[in-house]
Amino acid sequence: MTAYRELRQRFDRHYLLRSSADQLDWDAQAMMPEGSGDLRGAQLGTLRVLAHEAIAGEDMEELLASAEASPPSDEWERDNLVAMRRSWVHAAAVPADLVEARSRATSSCELAWRTARKNDDFASLLPKLTEVVNLTRQVGQAKGSRMKLSVYDALADEYEPGAREASLQPLFARLERELPPLVDAILAAQARAGEAPELVGPFKVERQAALGRHLAERMGFDFTRGRLDVSVHPFCGGAAEDVRMTTRYDEADFLSSVLGVIHESGHALYEMGLPRAWTRQPVGAVPGMGLHESQSLLMEMQASRTPEFLGYLAGAAAQYLDVSPSMLHLDALSRHALRVERSFIRVEADEATYPLHIIVRFNIERALLSGDLAVKDLPSAFRDAMERIVGVRPETDRDGCLQDVHWPTGAFGYFPSYTIGAIAASQLFAAAVAARPSILSELSRGDFTGLRTYAHDNVHQHGGRFDTNTILERATGRGLDPDALLRHLRRRYLNDTAGS
Repeated sequence: MTAYRELRQRFDRHYLLRSSADQLDWDAQAMMPEGSGDLRGAQLGTLRVLAHEAIAGEDMEELLASAEASPPSDEWERDNLVAMRRSWVHAAAVPADLVEARSRATSSCELAWRTARKNDDFASLLPKLTEVVNLTRQVGQAKGSRMKLSVYDALADEYEPGAREASLQPLFARLERELPPLVDAILAAQARAGEAPELVGPFKVERQAALGRHLAERMGFDFTRGRLDVSVHPFCGGAAEDVRMTTRYDEADFLSSVLGVIHESGHALYEMGLPRAWTRQPVGAVPGMGLHESQSLLMEMQASRTPEFLGYLAGAAAQYLDVSPSMLHLDALSRHALRVERSFIRVEADEATYPLHIIVRFNIERALLSGDLAVKDLPSAFRDAMERIVGVRPETDRDGCLQDVHWPTGAFGYFPSYTIGAIAASQLFAAAVAARPSILSELSRGDFTGLRTYAHDNVHQHGGRFDTNTILERATGRGLDPDALLRHLRRRYLNDTAGS
């Protein structure tokens, strides 16, 4: 057996085990009773260790070197070999006992977070979150030592290859400087327009669920290869053959669940559109979570807030929610969907203030990992940062540091992906409409075919062959370009067609 063939078999096993763990993790977040946390933590820990050991064996470096000395002739296979080494570097840096300990700790902490968030009780979460932070710091130290990176850069690199504090800090500094006056201008324009017409509920959950399913199907979500359920925190997970989405419902606000479903469906379409022949190989995976977030935001923030789609949504919502079309006319729906405000909850934030929420978390998680911020001081630090950067001060931890699941699950370094995704989505949507002008008229009929095809041709089908910047350069002519996001916001909210 050639070295490369052996590597393929090991990575096939790795992905099967990892996807099994991901499915159990999905069950834990969406369906599992709270009292089952210890058992599920043990199951997840065992599976993640087995997945880790499949590609972190002592002979892996020798196999990689042998395969690289006589690389495959097929370009996909060669790119797969490059991706194999990258995956191995991350895996081999962390000992199996640390993998298991962190998996058990994050599983237990995620379950505890649900109760703590519900009860606004940070103190009850503190011991478990402290353990997660400590173990995640150890993972970052182990990877950083192997990769010659800082703790934060080593962790962020797992989610967005090449992401570094040195490039993220100036990006966020610019957005922190330029977004607040832009938000002020948008708020002033909204104030001049007066109050938005009220969308009167209640909107029954079962009707919202039917509307969400309808929209997911219109987008191209294949319910024979996935499902939609309910959880505390909306998310998408699983694998191409078994994609799991969740949302949450509020009877007073159907837009929250609808846009949540559209967001997660964007993630799901990416997973379902990845090259099937490479499903269980590194080159068949996404190159980074920034690009993954771009696909959800391409659908939710870019396409679904156009006047064309909102016109379609007004009619569909009136039908599925069984309310008068006069209440859900385009103007009312548009002004709610495009409302900008300084608010507490990240996942419900508008696209103009959203990056400010990410800056809060970027700064805090770096301080937690470096030890400059003690976990016990997280609530007050979060409140202070929200007041300084977003412009609002949470009164409760439920609206503050307890609102996100990322830190309880150990996902330190993930948050920058959201802003990378927002910038990339702005670039991709502009390029898509320029390349396929019919996209807007299709959206007015609730038809995502043109946009989905563009996304598949320019992003999905490439799998992990190219990094985020390369995919953006090929699709839009430029690498990651924050001007695209700022230009989009000025055009959409201030009618500034000349803005840059």
